[in-house]
Amino acid sequence: MPGGTLIVGASQAGLQLAVSLRQLGDTEPITLVGEEVHPPYQRPPLSKEFLAGKAGPESLDLRTPSYYAEAAIGLVVGERVTDVALSPTGPPGSGTAVTASGRSFAFDRLALTVGAGPRRLTVPGAGLDGIRCLRDRDDAAELRRRLGSASRVVVVGGGFIGLEAASVARALGKDVTVVEAADRLLSRAVAPVLSEFYRRAHLRRGTRVLLSAAVAGFDGTHGKVTGVRLADGTSLPADLVLVGVGVLPRTELAERLGLECDHGIVVDGQARTSDPRVVAAGDCTVRPHPVTGLGRVRLESVQNAVAQATAAAASLLGRAAPPAPVPWFWSHQGDLRLQIAGLSGGYDRHVVRGEPDSERFSVLYYRQGELLAIDAVNSPADYMAVRKALTQGTNVPASLAGDQDTPLKALLTTRPTAVPST
Repeated sequence: MPGGTLIVGASQAGLQLAVSLRQLGDTEPITLVGEEVHPPYQRPPLSKEFLAGKAGPESLDLRTPSYYAEAAIGLVVGERVTDVALSPTGPPGSGTAVTASGRSFAFDRLALTVGAGPRRLTVPGAGLDGIRCLRDRDDAAELRRRLGSASRVVVVGGGFIGLEAASVARALGKDVTVVEAADRLLSRAVAPVLSEFYRRAHLRRGTRVLLSAAVAGFDGTHGKVTGVRLADGTSLPADLVLVGVGVLPRTELAERLGLECDHGIVVDGQARTSDPRVVAAGDCTVRPHPVTGLGRVRLESVQNAVAQATAAAASLLGRAAPPAPVPWFWSHQGDLRLQIAGLSGGYDRHVVRGEPDSERFSVLYYRQGELLAIDAVNSPADYMAVRKALTQGTNVPASLAGDQDTPLKALLTTRPTAVPST
C-alpha cells in the first residue's frame, strides 16, 4: 500500500484537508478513508432542505464522482478505522492504520478528521423503534421517510438541530412538541432575548415548547414508541421521536495514539495535536479561541472545519497556517434565517437592534465595549457589517448599535483596546 498522507474521516474537514494539500502543491499519495458508504457530503442541509424533501441526495455531494481521480485522491468508503499506530522505527509521523474489515493502510503523515457522534439518552425505552437521531445522511433519509407517515412528533432537545427539524415537521403539518431540559432554548449558544424569540416564534407557528422538562423514559407498544414520559409525570403521545441532545467528539483513535484529549482532540492554532506529527480538524477537536488564542473551544460548523483543515494541510507540509478567519455559522428554521459572526462567549452586554417579534432583528454582543459577535435574524446587512468589522478589527459602538435608522456599516469605528478573555 502507498504511504503519503492518510486522512481518517471522509468528512467536510477530511475532504478539505485533501483538497488543500493538492492546492499547496503536494504530489504525494493521499488516501481518504470514511466509515460511511457515501462520499463526502454536506451536513447542514440534512436538518433543513434535505429533511423537508426540497433537496435530493445528489445535491449533498461536496465533489463530483470524477473529482477524486482527477485530483489523485484515493477515496475509500465503508471502512471504519479501528486501530492506528505510529511506527517506532520508521520515519517520524509514519505508521499503519487498520480497519474493522482487516484492511491495512500505511502512511507517512496522519490526519484525524473523525467528527462526532450523537449523544444518546440512557433512559427506559430508549431503544424503541421510532426513536431517531439526526447526524448523518442515512439518519436524515430515514427520518424523512418516517415523517411521511408520522402524525405526532416529539423533538427532544432545543438546540439548532432540534429546532430546525421541528420547523420542518411543523411545515409538513405534523403535531410537534419540543422538549428542552434547560430553562431556555439554545441556552449554550445565544443570549436569553434570542432564546425567548425562538420560543415565541415556534409557538406562533403551532409548535409546542416545553422548557425545564427532563425526559424520564419512553413508552411503546410492540416495540414501537408511543409516548415520551417526562420527569414531572407528563406523558406526551408520539409516533416519532427525534433526539437531538448534542454530540460527543470521537476521540478513540487519538487516545490510542496517546494524544491529549479534553472533550475533544486537543489541537493548537495550526491544527497540530499534542504530537505535532499528527494533525486533526473538525468537530472532533478542541482548539484555542480563534480570536484571542486563549482557552479552549469546540466549534461545530462548516467554517471551522474548512479553516482547521486548511491549517492542518499547511502544518503537514511544514508551512505556516493562514490567519484564523472570523468564525461564522447559520441556522435556517423555516423562514427564520439566523446568521452568526464571531463568538459571544464571555459577553457582558448585548444590544438588541430592531423588534424581535417582527422577526427581523439583530443582537450584538460586547465585552467591556469591544464587539464580540452578532446574531442576525433575517438581517443579512447587519450580519455582513459586523463580520466585516470583526475581520478588519474595527468596532460598532454599543451606544449607537441599537439605532435602526443608521446602517451598521456606517457606524464602524476604531476598535477599543483589546480586553483579554478569561
